[in-house]
Amino acid sequence: MRKHSFAYSLLICSGLFSAWMSPAYSADRNLSLGERIDQLERAAEARGRSQVALVQQVDELQSELREMRGVTEEHDYKLSQILQRQRELYQELDRLSQLIKSGQNMVNNQVGSQQPQGSGFQINTNPSQSNDYAANLDENQAYDRAVNLVLKDKRYDQAIPEFENFLRQYPNSSYQPNARYWLGQLLFTKGELAQAQTHFSVVADQYPDSTKRADALLKLGMIASKQGNTAVAKQKYQVLLAEYPDSTPARLARTRLAEIE
Repeated sequence: MRKHSFAYSLLICSGLFSAWMSPAYSADRNLSLGERIDQLERAAEARGRSQVALVQQVDELQSELREMRGVTEEHDYKLSQILQRQRELYQELDRLSQLIKSGQNMVNNQVGSQQPQGSGFQINTNPSQSNDYAANLDENQAYDRAVNLVLKDKRYDQAIPEFENFLRQYPNSSYQPNARYWLGQLLFTKGELAQAQTHFSVVADQYPDSTKRADALLKLGMIASKQGNTAVAKQKYQVLLAEYPDSTPARLARTRLAEIE
């Protein structure tokens, strides 16, 4: 027992001597035990504050990264929409050209056969009888003028009254859902969320067969999220995922839904 006790005492003395010989101990050897404990506690508190600040910085960086990803996805989505609309315009112009040629041929045939007056070719002006193209040339020109202000001229503020005038002048147009979506998008970009929500809701609720309905549901979810209405945002995203699971808007909705859940 004495041997063990003596060895233990030697170890303690050796440890104390080593600590006494260290620079930190030598610098603070005149401090009392309580003062040294205070120093250790202050050092621990400073280290804890540094760790908390580091964690906050990491959280902020992660948040900024998510925002950057969201902006990138939004830009990709807008680009895909522009490209899609350009393709639609080319298709519409091609159909218009075919329609005009068809009308000219029918008129020429009727004149050649000297059919009675009043039986000539008439363009159908009832948009409900045309799936995706209006037969009224004035209507087409008014719609294309509004769209071109967005796609070609980039005159977004002037495009807003053009679309508003189109909606008033042609309430039964087959272009109504597209025009309302464009108008909602312009207002959404300007931050006029309430007005944008009105137009997107019309597209989503009144035009179930519209190609813009999925986009309108996405924008309704985004508006609700911006307004702090998480429940409505989730509901819009879930409807979009259920009805258009493979669409581009659905992919964006999955990302946004994951962020708020």
